[in-house]
Amino acid sequence: MATLSRSDVEHVAYLARLGLTDEELTRLEGQLNHILDQYTILTELPTDDIAPTAQTIELENILRDDVVRPSLPVEAVLANAPARDGDFIVVPAILDER
Repeated sequence: MATLSRSDVEHVAYLARLGLTDEELTRLEGQLNHILDQYTILTELPTDDIAPTAQTIELENILRDDVVRPSLPVEAVLANAPARDGDFIVVPAILDER
């Protein structure tokens, strides 16, 4: 497999809008080429008898069940709001009205 040149790494950093120092670019070049070398080793493994897999571990729900309980009073919720209008929190508009 081809290796990444310094200019390849600089180009990728530019596309990702990363401002990297020369030292960081040198380190990243070595790390990315190491990853590509490891990938080359993986491509040589016999995988014909392995079924395609989208998930390698069993999925389980780690969320707790919803429990109905009293919420905070409106005044307590609005106490830290920077601006309010009655029982509503006022926030800056993010969409233009058309």
